[in-house]
Amino acid sequence: MQNYKDLKVWEKAQLFTLNVYEETKSFPKEEMYSLTNQLRRAASSVPANIAEGCGKNTNAEFAHFLNIALGSANEAEYFLILSKDLNYLTEEKFHTLYNIINEVKGMLIALINKVRKSPTT
Repeated sequence: MQNYKDLKVWEKAQLFTLNVYEETKSFPKEEMYSLTNQLRRAASSVPANIAEGCGKNTNAEFAHFLNIALGSANEAEYFLILSKDLNYLTEEKFHTLYNIINEVKGMLIALINKVRKSPTT
């Protein structure tokens, strides 16, 4: 078990989530219970699953939750693309968020590989 707040990937995922919440405030009201909600849930699922995994007792369990976080990151990435294509995000905002989530994905993949190679606890 480790403190999730000490992980750089959690910090970056939390930053991404906060940025998503800020940017989706300007989405159309009719999207409140669809795209806005889906993007926010996918974004917040990333740091939430990292945190949950840190509370598990084995590396295998930790890696499992990191994989769930990676799936949520991919989902969030798709919703960003959809938001851009619907003109809810400017190109600049899209690229900022897209770059952050892809950095998170890379960090997650590296951490998953590291955890899987670590001795079992």
